[in-house]
Amino acid sequence: MKQSIFKHIKKQPWENDSDDQLLQRSLKELYIPIQKTGLQPFIDKLHTELNLKGLKKFTPSCYFSNEFFVADGHTSIALPFYLSHPRLAKLEKAHLYEVEGGTPQWFMQLLRHECGHAIDNAYGLRRRKKRQQLFGTSSTPYDDYYIPKPYSKKYVVHLDTWYAQSHPDEDFAETFAVWLNTRNTWEKRYKDWKIAYQKLQYMDELMKEISSEKPKITSNAKYEPQVKLTKTLKQHYQEKQTYYGLSFPKIYDVHLFKLFTNNPKYAKRMRASTFIKKVRRETRRAVAPWTGTFQYNIHQLIDEIIEQSNLMDLYLRHDFEETKNQFISMITLVTLEYIHSGNHKKAR
Repeated sequence: MKQSIFKHIKKQPWENDSDDQLLQRSLKELYIPIQKTGLQPFIDKLHTELNLKGLKKFTPSCYFSNEFFVADGHTSIALPFYLSHPRLAKLEKAHLYEVEGGTPQWFMQLLRHECGHAIDNAYGLRRRKKRQQLFGTSSTPYDDYYIPKPYSKKYVVHLDTWYAQSHPDEDFAETFAVWLNTRNTWEKRYKDWKIAYQKLQYMDELMKEISSEKPKITSNAKYEPQVKLTKTLKQHYQEKQTYYGLSFPKIYDVHLFKLFTNNPKYAKRMRASTFIKKVRRETRRAVAPWTGTFQYNIHQLIDEIIEQSNLMDLYLRHDFEETKNQFISMITLVTLEYIHSGNHKKAR
């Protein structure tokens, strides 16, 4: 049976609410203790992995908040509230077109990554000279955007969007996540990636060194726990959509005319806007993993193209399947141009 991060839990008073009703509820109204959700076995798995790696004195706690993060100076790991219940995950997908951490593998990837931040804080590792030499300094400002180099061998590849490249602290957390995964043979995979391999070797040495030490920070203090979040789900998603609502480069007419036409002799064929609506979901799912871009951003881009296609009164020039493949290629190209322009938004 396929493992899920969700499990059958006691019926919640809000789970049969309509989307509109649910959006009016505050986040704290939707709170479910982690121990009563399907996430606890995965948190236990994280603790087991830490033990297997010799880090028996470090056992980070987890709590629900509005997204995945570890607050600066804290050791507790925040998890997004929508992973507590399938009804909330469904609403998340309806608004952002994906559920970050919504599968066991994805959840564990994110959990290991956040654990990297937690152990960094717990032992004050960012102050170490060699850590700064290999990864950079934590004082480096976080930018809203970064330009990833997809083929760079200076960084491990763990989360999508080449996240290790976004900031020295993210590089450290990503390297830790790769090192921690007991099923990951990093020695073999990264042996020809000189700089990334050096970082992993250092991580291995560093973790062995601190394994017998008690953490400098042992508090389980929680930053912005769900039980204290009074904003409504509607406010939460408005903020999210504003944050991720980026402007892609405009699709020039010449690109669209390669696939579609406004010649009257094609007027009996399917309208371009109708076609695009039919292939939107497939396109979104095809482009996102290859480009490391949020499905929400791609959905926005496609919406703009639909509007432009209507204004230009476009119709299919070629058959459906051929046009679909060309359309996916075009969206991939535009998305990659967007990434390399330096406007790649960070996930957190």
